Amino acid sequence: MVVWEFFVNNILTKPQYMIGLIVLIGYLLLRRPWYDVISGTIKAIVGYMILSTGSSGMVNTLKPILYGLGGRFGLNAIIIDPYNGQNAVQAAADAGDATIGGQAFGQVMILMAIAFVMNLILVRLNKITKLRAVFTTGNVQIQQASTAFWLMLFALPALRNQPTLTLILMAVTLGLYWAVGSNLLVGYTQELTDGAGISLAHQQMFGVFLSTWLAGKMGKRDAKRREKNPDKKPSIWDTKLEDLELPGWMQIFNDNMVCTALIMLIFFAIILCVVGPEYLKSIDSNGVALQGDAIGGPTALLANGSSFFFYILTTALSFAANLAILQLGVRTMVAELTVSFKGISDSLLPSAVPGVDCAVSFSFGSPNAVTIGFLFGALGEMLAMILLVVLGSPTIVIAGFIPMFFDNATIALYANSKGGFKAAVIFPFISGLLQIFGSAFIATWTGLAKYGGYLGMWDWAVLWNIFTIVMKVLSFGGLALVIIFLILIPQLQYRADPEHYFQEVDDYEAYKKAKGIKGPYDE
Repeated sequence: MVVWEFFVNNILTKPQYMIGLIVLIGYLLLRRPWYDVISGTIKAIVGYMILSTGSSGMVNTLKPILYGLGGRFGLNAIIIDPYNGQNAVQAAADAGDATIGGQAFGQVMILMAIAFVMNLILVRLNKITKLRAVFTTGNVQIQQASTAFWLMLFALPALRNQPTLTLILMAVTLGLYWAVGSNLLVGYTQELTDGAGISLAHQQMFGVFLSTWLAGKMGKRDAKRREKNPDKKPSIWDTKLEDLELPGWMQIFNDNMVCTALIMLIFFAIILCVVGPEYLKSIDSNGVALQGDAIGGPTALLANGSSFFFYILTTALSFAANLAILQLGVRTMVAELTVSFKGISDSLLPSAVPGVDCAVSFSFGSPNAVTIGFLFGALGEMLAMILLVVLGSPTIVIAGFIPMFFDNATIALYANSKGGFKAAVIFPFISGLLQIFGSAFIATWTGLAKYGGYLGMWDWAVLWNIFTIVMKVLSFGGLALVIIFLILIPQLQYRADPEHYFQEVDDYEAYKKAKGIKGPYDE
């Protein structure tokens, strides 16, 4: 247990070192020279750290602004955010509301460990399970293990006095969710990245899949309409973002960095003008209210004498800069991970790919889809927040940046690849509504709202709401239905194309040729 706890605390829950370990093992199995092994491992770790720097920069830029909205209007609200959700479960455990056999939050780490091993076993037995993706995003795993722990104890209170059975049932359910969710996106991710040999392992896997599938239906319908009217020029609404031909001055939006900066400038200007400069002087970078002489002081979000206009400008440009940093990290990491994982796939986990952070996808497809997805997802969330207030909801939800950006940007990126600009607008907007309404419902119903937070990302505001309802209503029969549902999904995927199902990850070029697919980077 000492060795395992060291591994969990220092590697499994630290994605940069988990990715580094995968690259190290992969290169060793490929029998690469020692200097290639060291070089590749370092580049993979540093690449993920660069990605994390960009990601953290965006979060830290917007977090106090979003938190400030609640304080500015005196809303007693929960904040949806993966880290807030994890802290809320920790607080519930400390209060004695989430225990198994008298033990509290320490059980979550054991749950995560068993679920991770379950994921590996399911992928190793992929000839039976049809599962092809290993969930490697450790920081996400601990957040999800915390929330699943809470939801399943709420739905199945009989588990509280059976610690061993509880951990096994939870680990099977969570391990299946990780493996099945990441496996759902293998095909779409291979197509988006032109065979990079990765999938997504994050908080919105089912949401991305459903949105992309529906976007594909949209795209096929639009294609049929164009076939009937070949002389009619497609509207901007029906065009993929990367294919847009903008007139005159609007061509500046073809540059991703410029597009992001300008759109974010407008977006932040509206929010910050609503919040007001005086309120910004009264909170610090964590959104905590300042008192007395500290108001407008050095720790304030906006210090006395600082320009409100330049604060808005700096916020928008920082967002664009951090997005560029994130994309640099992705390119550095993926190059090593793609090559090295072949060694693991050939030797230990045949026909498998690593599931990675959703931010990795941001270097593929249309870069402007990321900005569009964030913008329209945020609009959906803000509309939903207003409706909660107007309708007198017992729980008011403030959207954190992580659900607002990473869910909706990812959904837009994938949806655009199948359904164009229209899909990149519609599905993030719907996602924003679902995140707020779904989180308000589940946090209120399960009692987590009183602890101030919930995970709140797509799968945990929609899919796990359904799982919790089914388990609460049907008890252990409901749990069995959830497990059966997850087991059936990859079987149905396989049945749809058994001849090429594993070829999709084993030899993507041959797969494209067999299916007549033209990749995004093919001539």
